Amino acid sequence: MKSSLVIFMAMLPLLLPAAENQEYVILLHGLCRTSRSMLPMERALAKSGYHVLNVDYPSRTAGIEKLSEEAIGQAVADCQKAGAEKIHLVTHSLGGILVRSYLSRHSIPNLGRVVMLGPPNQGSEVVDKLGSWWIFKQLNGPAGNELGTDKNSTPNKLGPAHFCVGVVAGDHSINWINSRLIPGRDDGKVSVERTKLAGMADQIVIHASHPFLMRNRTAIRQTICFLRAGRFEPVSATRIGKVV
Repeated sequence: MKSSLVIFMAMLPLLLPAAENQEYVILLHGLCRTSRSMLPMERALAKSGYHVLNVDYPSRTAGIEKLSEEAIGQAVADCQKAGAEKIHLVTHSLGGILVRSYLSRHSIPNLGRVVMLGPPNQGSEVVDKLGSWWIFKQLNGPAGNELGTDKNSTPNKLGPAHFCVGVVAGDHSINWINSRLIPGRDDGKVSVERTKLAGMADQIVIHASHPFLMRNRTAIRQTICFLRAGRFEPVSATRIGKVV
């Protein structure tokens, strides 16, 4: 009887609706996108009981550090003011690098878990090849040019994760031009290999392209699973595994 009670108490946080635990999720869209791109994720998380802040930030107007301060700092303050007991973050593409940048300078005392969808955690060869082009700079702004693969690029200078993070990578591309620039499996913007982050808790690969990862049903379901349990659902054919 006593052991059964212990097991039940351990499972209680997973059984209670997230909202009763005052759990908040901050959503961060990717480069050249808006908060509208995260609406399916927002609706699914809200339906699962989370309080959701779907942040809109001008991704093309500044560098990564400035964007992270403005977008994440205010969102965290809003969550704490609302009485959040736990703050999770779910990101797409550049949004994941903003989180890494912010957490390299700040701590969030009630930080929960982080899910990154298609993050260029080790940069992208697309930036290496096209970053010097005038049209690329005009379309992607200062932050876009920080996402190369060399050792001095912003993602590669931020170091390993010291927080609980799960990575969802895509292996389907609808941009064959970009894919010719990227070695290995890719989602049209970043390779599966370069989404990896040292210190991550888990990673999976799903058959989805970069522009639609945040709308993909599997990605949404796996995001909710990771926020609740700190692990993705077992997907033996696509699981990559831990990076220690």
